[in-house]
Amino acid sequence: MNENDSEHIAGVLVRAGAAKADRPEDADIVVVNTCAVRQKSEEKLYSYLGRLSGLKKKRPFLLGVAGCVAQVRKAHLLEKLPFVDFVAGPDNYLDLPEIVGRAAEAPTVRADFGTDWREVGPEATARENPWSAFVPVMEGCDNFCSYCIVPFCRGREKFRPLPNIVAEARAAAGAGAVEIQLLGQNVNSYRDPESGLGFAGLLDAMCAVPGAEWVRFITSHPKNFGDDIIRAMAANPKVCPALHLPLQSGSTRILERMNRGYTREEYLALAARLKESLPGILLSTDVIVGFPSETEEDFEATCSLLREVRFAGIFSFRYSPRPLTAAAAIPDDVPLEIKRRRLIALQALQKTIQVEINRSFVGREVRVLGTGPSPKGAGRFAGRTDGNLVVNFDSAADPSGRFLTVRITGSGPYSLHGTTVEL
Repeated sequence: MNENDSEHIAGVLVRAGAAKADRPEDADIVVVNTCAVRQKSEEKLYSYLGRLSGLKKKRPFLLGVAGCVAQVRKAHLLEKLPFVDFVAGPDNYLDLPEIVGRAAEAPTVRADFGTDWREVGPEATARENPWSAFVPVMEGCDNFCSYCIVPFCRGREKFRPLPNIVAEARAAAGAGAVEIQLLGQNVNSYRDPESGLGFAGLLDAMCAVPGAEWVRFITSHPKNFGDDIIRAMAANPKVCPALHLPLQSGSTRILERMNRGYTREEYLALAARLKESLPGILLSTDVIVGFPSETEEDFEATCSLLREVRFAGIFSFRYSPRPLTAAAAIPDDVPLEIKRRRLIALQALQKTIQVEINRSFVGREVRVLGTGPSPKGAGRFAGRTDGNLVVNFDSAADPSGRFLTVRITGSGPYSLHGTTVEL
């Protein structure tokens, strides 16, 4: 979603007459897009801005901060970092030409939430990837999980009109995109503002777009994942059999403190329905360790859920309090060394699971969408399966943006290895 925001920022500025620079050293305008979900990401921002300030002393340019940190910190960023020229929140990207113009005269802040969808549109999106298109469908979140800053930096839920989503997907496919990735903080709560059609209907509409062979979506909330969405996924072969379904904790007690809106048992039942209706589906998830009051018993409940569901991948983090959230008022009482130990143990368990899942693909032939050169060596390329597994393989020509068949000959915890099959 942040990558898509960066495409919007670049597209809006290019449409206003700017040209993209290859590196900050060559730019007249530098916009740093930001994430506020974790404290570490905000700390990295300040470190990077410090490096840019040194560059700015050698050659002046306009320096802006955009995105979620910009929305949360607003004018405080200018107070803390006087070398920053402008601040723009996620709802203000269409205003960037005006903001940049004002910033040339004086420091400028624009971080206002709107209640209606502001259409950036495909004509103002500088896509980085010609064969895989990000298409936003909604913005914001109404869930207010106790640890999560998203409602405060992205606002309340607002939904993009269905005809605009379909039009952008058609335009992307017409320009060569074979994969459409639907984006939103909670896509499965989607409702078309005019017809009231839900996310299952949106999936049906996406699968009718000519030229788009794969359809993916992220992110989903377990409490909003209805059986109608499962039926739509099962009925449409274009919908990839991969789903990111954030868990956060396997303990019902901790889930309640997180205000997640479901129990351990309800999550397990949903995972079971998905696997029954979509045989072979690969699930991934998010996990937070060390949430306030988390005990060893709570942590073991998370580990046991990982063993039962067997995720193909996880994003795992130590809990860190975020401003404005309800959990920020709760004592952060799990010591750092315990958080570290639990995170290491969780990741070691997940690595074992991934080794076993990936090994099960050895000897099989899989369809892969080429994504570019592989870091595994010269003459090697990478791609992804419809289940979102990374595959490294040999190819005589760059297969980026093309589908090919790969016979899997080996595997590791994080990727598969294979050879292309001549058809």
